[in-house]
Amino acid sequence: MRSVTYSMSASLDGYIVGPDGGFDWSAPDEEVFRFHIDQIQEVGVHLLGRRLYETMLYWETADQDPTFDDSMLEWAALWNPLPKVVFSTTLSAVQGNARLASGGLVEEIERLRAEPGEGDIAVGGATLAAEAAASDLIDEYRVVVYPVLVGGGRPFFPQHERRVDLDLVETRTFTSKAVYLRYRVAR
Repeated sequence: MRSVTYSMSASLDGYIVGPDGGFDWSAPDEEVFRFHIDQIQEVGVHLLGRRLYETMLYWETADQDPTFDDSMLEWAALWNPLPKVVFSTTLSAVQGNARLASGGLVEEIERLRAEPGEGDIAVGGATLAAEAAASDLIDEYRVVVYPVLVGGGRPFFPQHERRVDLDLVETRTFTSKAVYLRYRVAR
């Protein structure tokens, strides 16, 4: 069965964006960017909320930017053909290799798990991840923690009223002092 993963960058105090909505502190250096390229190759389909989808639209035409280096072009070449499912109540259409979700998150994940397919089902965006976590659908949490305290904003970890035990699977420290943590939900 395909695993459902939630992966994003976060500040040391646990936020994916600060109180002002900014996330410039999480811009990856070359080493972290290369790591993200390796990670996206494990994904078979990416589920996105509207805000993350709109942020990632940048990559749809990125290959036309003459200032891009080889790693940025490689990311775009991997990201653009990746199937994406967008959850939104306000969008009427999406671009690229994306489609709007036809049902709820639980139904979509159950359908994707039942289909033959390779790679993880990645959940992107804190709001969508919170919904997946509340339904006990997340198998792994993956976070690149940046050494900054932003003091508030949108939390990485869903705020729900139940305990979730995790098993540490992998860690990696980057030269930029960011740290990757990968946890599997203990079942």
